[in-house]
Amino acid sequence: MTGSIHYDRIKLFEEMEKQFDSKNEQYFKELLDHHDNVVRTRAVCILAGIGAENAVEPIGKVLKYDNNALVRHEAAFSLGQLGYRTGIPALAHAVSSDSSFFVRHEAAVALGVIGSEEARETLSEALKDESEEVRESAIVALANLDYIKATNRADSLFSKMTGG
Repeated sequence: MTGSIHYDRIKLFEEMEKQFDSKNEQYFKELLDHHDNVVRTRAVCILAGIGAENAVEPIGKVLKYDNNALVRHEAAFSLGQLGYRTGIPALAHAVSSDSSFFVRHEAAVALGVIGSEEARETLSEALKDESEEVRESAIVALANLDYIKATNRADSLFSKMTGG
């Protein structure tokens, strides 16, 4: 990395910190299209932290359309951490069709963390994935769905912490 890129990124991070402090969701939504994948990755995480359910749709678009697997992975992780059922369609699509096993694995884990029966069919299909990591993630996620169903404890912190 050249010094100029490094310096520009540091200056941008300083501005991002200011915008984070003021909880400027729109600023971070705009950064989701930034040319630098490091910036996009951070913007996804920050938006999830300040945007609550308002962040689900833009992060879901990142998960579906970003050209960088690490950025998509962070989007899947963030949707799981947010925990809203509105994130399930984007995560299910990623489990079923993302080109990166890294992203499919994280999307399966996130579905387990959300803990909704809506994800069972997608996770069951993921048991046939070519990637062992994705299959194992689906097993863990399905175990959490089974636990929630058996105990009716969908909102427990234990289920959220062990869902994937």
